[in-house]
Amino acid sequence: MTTTTDSPDHLPLQEPRLWRDDLWTARIIKNEEDDGWAVEMTRHGDPEPALVGPWTMGRDKKNPKPLDTPAFHTLVKTAAEVIRRHEQQLHATLNKSVTVTARNDQRVRVALSIVPDEDNPSATLTAYDDADDSELASVNVSPAFRLTTSSATAWIGSDYARPRS
Repeated sequence: MTTTTDSPDHLPLQEPRLWRDDLWTARIIKNEEDDGWAVEMTRHGDPEPALVGPWTMGRDKKNPKPLDTPAFHTLVKTAAEVIRRHEQQLHATLNKSVTVTARNDQRVRVALSIVPDEDNPSATLTAYDDADDSELASVNVSPAFRLTTSSATAWIGSDYARPRS
C-alpha cells in the first residue's frame, strides 16, 4: 500500500471527533443502533474501517468524549491487531499442511496452497521431504480439494498422481 503524506486526506489532523496520522484515521460517529456514539478506525487506502466500536459519552451525557492522544494510540494498536488476526486467519484458510509417514518410513509434509481468484481460483498440492524440506512432487488440484492425513497418504501412495477432485 502506498500513501502520499501530502494528500489532504493523509495530513495529520487532531479534532475532537476526527484524528488522523500518516496511516490511520479515527472518526467518532453516531451509533446507528442506539443513542450513543461509536468510533471507526480506517487504515489509509482501505475501503472500509478495520474497527468499529462503542465510544464514551462526554460529561454532558449527550455528546461524545473528544479523542485524545492516548485514546488514538490505543485505537491504532487495536485496529492493527484486528487486521493482523484477519490476515493470519486468511493465510491459515488458504494454506494447510499435514505431515505423514510414507511406506518407506519417510516423513513427508504435504501442503495445499489455494489462490482465491474470483474468476479462476486454483490450488497446488506439494509434497516435501520432512528431513531436508526438498520438494518431492507438486500438482495442480481443485481449490475444493480437502487435505487430510488420509488424502495426503493416498496421494503419496499413488506415486503423486494428480488426485481426482
